[in-house]
Amino acid sequence: MSHEGIATRSVMRSVAFLGASALAVSVLAGCSDPDPAGKPLAGQDIAPAARAEIADGGTLHWAVDAVPETLNTFQSDADAATTRIAQATLPSMFRFDAAGRPERNPAYLESAKVVETEPKQVVLYKLNQQAVWSDGREIGAADFAAQWRALSGKDSAYWTARNAGYDRIEKIQRGDNDLEVRVTFAQPYADWRSLFSPLYPKEVMGTPDAFNDGARRKLKVSAGPFVVKQIDRKSGEVLLTRNPRWWGERAKLNEIVLRAVPRDERAAALAAGDLDLAEVDPAAAKRIALAAPPRPQSPSAGGSATPLMGPERRKLTPAQKRDKARFRGFEVRKSLEPAYTQLALNGGEGPLADERVRRGVARALDREKLAKLVLSPLGLPAEPVGSHLALSGQAAYADNSGAIGGQDTAEAQALLADAGWVPGGPVEERKKGEKAAGSEADKPKKGSGSEKSGKDSKKESGKKSEKDSEKESGKKGDKDSAKDSEGGDDGAYIVGEDNKADDDEGEHLAQDGKQYGSKQLQQGGVPGAYAPQGTAAPAGAAVRPLAKDGKALTLRFVVPQGEGSQSLRTVADRIGIMLERVGIRTEISKVSDESYFKDHIASGQYDLALYSWPTSAYPATDARPIYAKPVPAADGSLNVEQNYTRVGTDQVDQLFDQAVATLDESESRSLIRKADSRIWAAAGSIPLYQRPQLTAARTNIANAGAFGFGTPLYEDMGFLKKGSGAPAPSSQG
Repeated sequence: MSHEGIATRSVMRSVAFLGASALAVSVLAGCSDPDPAGKPLAGQDIAPAARAEIADGGTLHWAVDAVPETLNTFQSDADAATTRIAQATLPSMFRFDAAGRPERNPAYLESAKVVETEPKQVVLYKLNQQAVWSDGREIGAADFAAQWRALSGKDSAYWTARNAGYDRIEKIQRGDNDLEVRVTFAQPYADWRSLFSPLYPKEVMGTPDAFNDGARRKLKVSAGPFVVKQIDRKSGEVLLTRNPRWWGERAKLNEIVLRAVPRDERAAALAAGDLDLAEVDPAAAKRIALAAPPRPQSPSAGGSATPLMGPERRKLTPAQKRDKARFRGFEVRKSLEPAYTQLALNGGEGPLADERVRRGVARALDREKLAKLVLSPLGLPAEPVGSHLALSGQAAYADNSGAIGGQDTAEAQALLADAGWVPGGPVEERKKGEKAAGSEADKPKKGSGSEKSGKDSKKESGKKSEKDSEKESGKKGDKDSAKDSEGGDDGAYIVGEDNKADDDEGEHLAQDGKQYGSKQLQQGGVPGAYAPQGTAAPAGAAVRPLAKDGKALTLRFVVPQGEGSQSLRTVADRIGIMLERVGIRTEISKVSDESYFKDHIASGQYDLALYSWPTSAYPATDARPIYAKPVPAADGSLNVEQNYTRVGTDQVDQLFDQAVATLDESESRSLIRKADSRIWAAAGSIPLYQRPQLTAARTNIANAGAFGFGTPLYEDMGFLKKGSGAPAPSSQG
């Protein structure tokens, strides 16, 4: 499971990814754009080409993390591959543009708008008259009604992961003709565009058995440019073929093969010719980028076309020369995902239950340096994220971080002192095995079975984990990445003790993607990243640890220990140093990837942690479970829904409720921005940086790659014709 990616609305309604043409400029930096949403920080990088330039035919081999357990995106175990299949094979009334905003999908809709507001909100859908299911039946009101009944939450026989929005519908009727669908809402619903995307046929939604089991392994009826031809779990492949009844532009590709390949094996699979397209981690990306000369920056790619920072090409090592030959014909396409990495502060108990301590932690962080640490080496814009609820370019975005303030050591120390944590206070020696002041979360509570994470815990409202989605650096073979902390149970170590962390905040992450040991600088590392043991600290760096009631302020920082998560560990170390400078010690504890989220984040067994949330075009609906105030359940446990920081307020809940119930889009955005300011002020989580998206692609593949916010157009993907300036199509196609 992924600790860095938790997706919403069945992987965020496809986790529709970002893009646009220009680099966003911060509003606070003097941007003249009156819209605080600004522009996306990075554009799509998909090698756009006109359909006339693309050859007919071919097979695209595209990596996925796993063959999906279900083809029903509304079930709790749906994943990113489920969403990819749904995008290619099922109707969506709305898709996302390059800035992550919903737009009408003309393949299915001629129009959709609110036609009545009193006494009830009514939305009228006018369907494309050519839109038919693969069995020849017209798409119509019966399909809309079946999906509403299945997802309304009124029939518990349907095993649904979410029903947000559908539970507000009162009735669905045929309009003046078969191509019109009238949806009447019992309560006003601002995010009505989020519904019926994807839309399943009534054959899937009509009965609990069909919903629960029938659509898990096959889709007998679909309506997209492709259909599901075969799922081979033994070989780990899903075969999509052209839909002969597709009424839109004919798909350029004959087939798309979704092949399950672990992230750490993708570089080898690309080199062997087994894949044409695959998301990769930064270490693999830098190896692959050696094979293709830096591409000129295209207007459509914005800042994303900046070259990856890597080795000097004129002085390649023998291994790098081999990589250059192995990956000839490939290039790396990159953008930023519509998801951000955050520092989560568990406010459920311990020192972080005090808002002053949480705010002190927040004021100790230099978020700009953390963003540069991860993104600058990749040639991607390195701006800190200013909102919990949207990203630059999305309609609801505004930089509300001023509600808590920027890095300020004096202010951080003042907040901590106000909470009773003072430097140099008497500290009682801990007995062996005794937890630090900030580690009470590790102790099971009496009778706690303990906290409910809403309906289906991590997956309420369709938020679920994206397996391996945070592979920001590292590769198989870096065996020391999980061994850099000798002398601690579970890999635990105290930042600042035994030189366990990097003290050079001005440097970037290691360029070759390796995890660097705490005792010495390993080959290829950034000079000065880890000083030799015994090196004197810089002047002014030493700060006496804070203490209260005889206990030092030590926070347990839980991080995953897998090879693909070393970037998180590097960021955690850097945060540890920043906190040490205000007197907070961090005990970094590395745990297995499998238990990281389930046994630590979701269950509250941590003080500090790093993980990601995607942002949504519909934050009033999708983000509410993440920030809702936890409430006691009937059995005495705490219902946290997806608010794993356990920090919430009645005011934030009220602002979400108001935002989702107003049909004035400007007012709804204003309410969302107010809610975000309150979330910042509560300091339960601190957004750090937008996550990178790196995709290795054959240079002759067009209209595919790093999609950013935009929904992929599967019918336009393909191999460029010979003579179009790129290598000939793969022999596999």
